[in-house]
Amino acid sequence: MNTTATTRRNHLVATALRLFCERGFRATGIDRVLAESGVAKKTLYNHFRSKDELIVATLQKRDEDFLAKMRTAIARLTPQQEGDPRMAPVLAFFDGLHEWFTGPGFNGCTFINASAEYPDENDPIHAACAEHKRLVLETLEGLLAPLPLEDSALVARQMALLADGAIVNAHTAGDLEAARCAKAAARRLLESYLEN
Repeated sequence: MNTTATTRRNHLVATALRLFCERGFRATGIDRVLAESGVAKKTLYNHFRSKDELIVATLQKRDEDFLAKMRTAIARLTPQQEGDPRMAPVLAFFDGLHEWFTGPGFNGCTFINASAEYPDENDPIHAACAEHKRLVLETLEGLLAPLPLEDSALVARQMALLADGAIVNAHTAGDLEAARCAKAAARRLLESYLEN
């Protein structure tokens, strides 16, 4: 793929992602994406055979962006944590969520929203959402690795549930302190495991 084609594809994916996050996946038609991106229909179909393929590409882009943003936040925020330094990276994850919630353009979790619109587990769109959640879980497990936990996979699931709950609460209830509340719960949960 040449540079111009890659640039057009990336622009198309970025525009579609913004529109899908703002308006919903099913509610946003291809014509709207084309109009806002300035890309010709032929160009769209040179890169994607269908709207569903475009949606999967936007989810993959969102996954890459989200995980990169969280890794950056964790690296920057970990030294600011108080208490057991082994817990610092996972607690910084929740601070990264707080920055996301209170930053510009927060529209909830793209993957929760997309999986609700495409609930069939065999749908490639739903599968892309599930893959993102698996990668977040894998990231949390890595952050928990320095802790002497009997079942780090279980604790990672618990952290992921706290994170997802915070995301939904921040989006649906407008609770911009949800990540801080989840962080406090995560800290207490980790401390309880470390005391045993």
